[in-house]
Amino acid sequence: MVKSAVKLFYSGVMVFVLLGFLLVADILPKSVRLLGNGQAEYNEQTIHGITSTYTRLTQKADLTRLIQTLMHVPNFHWILIEDSEEKTPLVTKLLQKSGLKYTHLNKKNSHQKSGVKDLLTRNAALAWVRENAGQGVVYFMDDDNTYDLKLFEDMRTTKVASVWPVALVGGLIVEGPVRCKDGKVLTWRVTWKKNRTIPIDMAGFAINTALLRQHPDVKFISANDLESRFLGDLGLTRNKMEAKGNDCTEVNVWHTQTAKANPRQEKVAQKLGDEYNQFFET
Repeated sequence: MVKSAVKLFYSGVMVFVLLGFLLVADILPKSVRLLGNGQAEYNEQTIHGITSTYTRLTQKADLTRLIQTLMHVPNFHWILIEDSEEKTPLVTKLLQKSGLKYTHLNKKNSHQKSGVKDLLTRNAALAWVRENAGQGVVYFMDDDNTYDLKLFEDMRTTKVASVWPVALVGGLIVEGPVRCKDGKVLTWRVTWKKNRTIPIDMAGFAINTALLRQHPDVKFISANDLESRFLGDLGLTRNKMEAKGNDCTEVNVWHTQTAKANPRQEKVAQKLGDEYNQFFET
């Protein structure tokens, strides 16, 4: 039995040494090399996730759920910007105990005729990235969307700009690139403004920080198709987008939206007295 264990041990060592040789010799496919020693050009890039958030009853719940996801994403920097005149204690405490690498910003949004609710906050975060972030990838994240961890490893290898399908958006089950080959998009599944430069939801693309610095004046504008206009102003076209999501065959992000809370019995409970109404941060 001892001899068998020793034999098994040396077999494992030989396999490890052989794998190391293949990695160094650049013989294995790129997909395997990415899981090996990380020598591929882009697979170690930092992901800079930009999230605009605002005060509401479900804010802490939404941010807590998102934090629980981001805790499992390596080499991730969260830029959380509050739609507020000042940073709130609730968000400050959440970030401090999250264990994440983060930057906490605030900027008060103004009402936009287009209905875009977080225009100024996103642009303020973009300005911070241009001035402070190193080489990496920028991704815009709603605080109530749902993300598969695979999405982040997919976008990490973005060279210029990448796209993938998004579920539950645009009045569709799936919107965006749905037929791709060799990293290029062949078919876009959209029904609204089909002729947009790049018909994609905010959750469906990532851009390299180098591209942002090449276009220092480009920002989001007040328009219904602000994503497409933003990408177009960066000099991007449909055929320049790098297809992700296993050549657009997988959905790894869902545009879920938390329902507005309606605690309609709260006024009744408030009349029960102090014993029943201790303060809870929710």
